[in-house]
Amino acid sequence: MNKQHCIVVRKSGPLEGRVRIDGAKNSVLPIMAATLLCEQECIIEDVPKLRDVYVMIDLLKTLGAGVEFSEDGVLRVDGSKVDKWSAPYELVRKMRASFLVLGPLLARFKRTMVSMPGGCAIGTRPIDLHLKGFEALGAKINVEHGSVEAVANELVGERIYLDFPSVGATENIIMAASLAKGTTVLENAAEEPEIVDLANFLNSMGADIKGAGTNTITIKGVERLGATTHRVIPDRIEAGTFMVAAAITGGDIMVDNIMLEHVKPVAAKLREIGCTITEFENGIRVQGPDSISNTTIKTLPHPGFPTDMQAQFMALMSVANGTSVITETVFENRFMHATELARMGAEIKIEGRTAVVRGTPKLAGAKVDATDLRAGAALILAGLVSEGETVIGQIHHIERGYVHIENKLSQLGADIRRIQQI
Repeated sequence: MNKQHCIVVRKSGPLEGRVRIDGAKNSVLPIMAATLLCEQECIIEDVPKLRDVYVMIDLLKTLGAGVEFSEDGVLRVDGSKVDKWSAPYELVRKMRASFLVLGPLLARFKRTMVSMPGGCAIGTRPIDLHLKGFEALGAKINVEHGSVEAVANELVGERIYLDFPSVGATENIIMAASLAKGTTVLENAAEEPEIVDLANFLNSMGADIKGAGTNTITIKGVERLGATTHRVIPDRIEAGTFMVAAAITGGDIMVDNIMLEHVKPVAAKLREIGCTITEFENGIRVQGPDSISNTTIKTLPHPGFPTDMQAQFMALMSVANGTSVITETVFENRFMHATELARMGAEIKIEGRTAVVRGTPKLAGAKVDATDLRAGAALILAGLVSEGETVIGQIHHIERGYVHIENKLSQLGADIRRIQQI
């Protein structure tokens, strides 16, 4: 995972074959954080070998946990020897999701200190909703010198309303409330499938959580949580990315190991632009159209169209017939990939939170940079249909969310490889 590598993509024909989707990055990270609530061993299955996962493993080890990660994606976390409640800056700055240890550490030790988080530069993503939730549960919060300190004599259940259905805040508050005294009712909670997966994991440890997947979640605090084994849900964003790969190349891809309910918004839009979609019990077949129709997209919290698929669809709309409009309502700085796509000949005009994409018959390969995780995926997709060669730098962003995406695409017929930059 060397930052000096880049991905080279050449124009490829229609991609065809089968691809298996890995466990969800946005599910496994909060679940790994939740193991800190337990003083026994937790086993997590189908864990993807991602850069962010290894950062979280390092963080858990720093806090005192015993961690084993096998070749077949089984992660064992023994929380019995966790004895530290402070998360160091050098790890937290690498990944925003590391802030999710705040809730579990607060619940277990009644105090914690965590540096302000890092991660992709796609917007402000404030942590005030996390802190508001902890304060409601009885914690005193002190923010200074780039760190957040939270201290509580005890955590007590409370009714909490989130001003915005933040996924991270919902997860952090659920974890903290799991060991609180009494009942917590979390209103305007995020409804993402990854929230449901976290709640299922916590319940299998002995937590009492109801309503996950709806906007009101009820958490009855319990005295302790115990050992469990849990399989992570498939990654709906990785699945969506390969679905778009079929669409943009006019290919025929069977995407295995998915939950159909989780990819509904993406499948609906792909049907709209001309794809043939066939659903199976654990997979979905996407056949790309001869001609891609334009469309209108508005990102929304789940169950709306996912913001994490916006960049990939912008690449797709760059080669569609007619003009498409994409409105980003979740993150205010998530059009950085538009500049990179423009280097390849895409015609994109940004007006505030709206992108107007005028489809063009062909794109041209260029040297571009992955400005964030999903932007990197969009550039790969554009490269598959661009004349000549596309060289993508800053691929450490891509490695945060896709396990060897170049290998998976290559097996489907893509002309793509990773090389050492000179």
